[in-house]
Amino acid sequence: MIEATPIRARCDAANRLVEADEPLAGLQRRCGGEIPGLIAVPSLLALVRKSRRARLPLSRMIVAVDEGRAIAAWASVRPSADVTYVELSQWRPTNMAPPVTDLAPPEDLLRQLAEGELLLDPEQRVLAADLRAPDLGGLAAALEHGAGRFWTDFVRLDRAGAKQPLHWRLLDDVTFAVSGSLRRWRARILPQVGGRFALLMLPETIDRLPHELPDTVTTQPAWNSLFGRDLAPALRQPINRIIANAETIRTRLAGPLADEYANYATDIAEAGRHLMGLIEDLADLEAVEASDFSPAPDHIDLADCARRAGGILSVRARECGIVVETPPASETAPAIGEFRRVLQVLLNLLSNALRYTPGGSTVHITVGVEGRTAWVSVSDEGEGLTAQQAARVFEKFERLGRSGDGGSGLGLYISRRLARAMGGDLQVAATPGKGACFVLTLPADQAEALRVGL
Repeated sequence: MIEATPIRARCDAANRLVEADEPLAGLQRRCGGEIPGLIAVPSLLALVRKSRRARLPLSRMIVAVDEGRAIAAWASVRPSADVTYVELSQWRPTNMAPPVTDLAPPEDLLRQLAEGELLLDPEQRVLAADLRAPDLGGLAAALEHGAGRFWTDFVRLDRAGAKQPLHWRLLDDVTFAVSGSLRRWRARILPQVGGRFALLMLPETIDRLPHELPDTVTTQPAWNSLFGRDLAPALRQPINRIIANAETIRTRLAGPLADEYANYATDIAEAGRHLMGLIEDLADLEAVEASDFSPAPDHIDLADCARRAGGILSVRARECGIVVETPPASETAPAIGEFRRVLQVLLNLLSNALRYTPGGSTVHITVGVEGRTAWVSVSDEGEGLTAQQAARVFEKFERLGRSGDGGSGLGLYISRRLARAMGGDLQVAATPGKGACFVLTLPADQAEALRVGL
């Protein structure tokens, strides 16, 4: 049923939803957001950010997921100095297949980490660009005078022969160089409404810290370097294609299909995601064990990171019947660390909590600052850990005897390495029968903490 009455909302200069009519207000809360709070609908947030950067009114069709259903609406955004006005019309359920729940968190995370986004037509010609990194200025100028050309005309692809015309899936995850940028870039291509595509530009390299790692790390054998440099990128593309094709079959987008074959496609997609997770874990393992690995320090807010992690996994939590309680919008915990690595650790901790916590319970994410240390804890109401398990849980490939849960036994090992590389730590207490509580600590951003009175 189409919503006939226009749905109006108002956002502040920080892209926080301040007021909203129903049903947008309900969707905001069901997506893990609050009012007031950062816009929790990714497609709407992207449109508002783009409108504010361009300082121009923008309109387009957006699609969101509301408790497993795909919802479409025509969104019009009008920015001013301190306020952005939003109006949604033609709000209706759509027959488009909603994004698969297990795939949605990575897509949301990619949009947070992307430093540039291109809007492409069905033939992959550039329609519009939103480039946020200073070293992409040359690309922005070239695109301004070359709209309507294939996006591959503006970059130097690492893969020989990867030029147009090619199917978009053959270019998804390709790496490339950009004139004027010393960094390498990776393209992630996401299908959009109307046959268009969003091309997210993700940086391949990580800036180095001036200090050494706190722990001595030995150089890895040649096979490990070969995996991360050559095998992992080569494996990602075909596995992503397997997952995408299996989901196309499962959702019957290609036509009617018997239930048993749809179930087979579901199993194929699940196996593909499990394999992809293992590949990403092994690539991360190589990165954190490299002798020259160092995260890029930045001024971050652990409370904001916690709210983002809770929002990204909110759909999965609801499907499990679990409530994720995140810090309120007014709470802050300034720290020094690399945003994407901190978010990676929190997503790992929260995913584990959802996997091993019974339905009907609550996972609590709390934050704080004590002197020179900022911390964030993730506690659940599961079985907890014995002293022996707590001593082993951070070991490489350790799964505490569990099998068939889809884990690689690397997540917590990698998370602790990341925490220590950022000058902090990751600990867990032995609390058998009382749930597990993992605590990530980082150096506090003392200047910011003093400014906000912590």
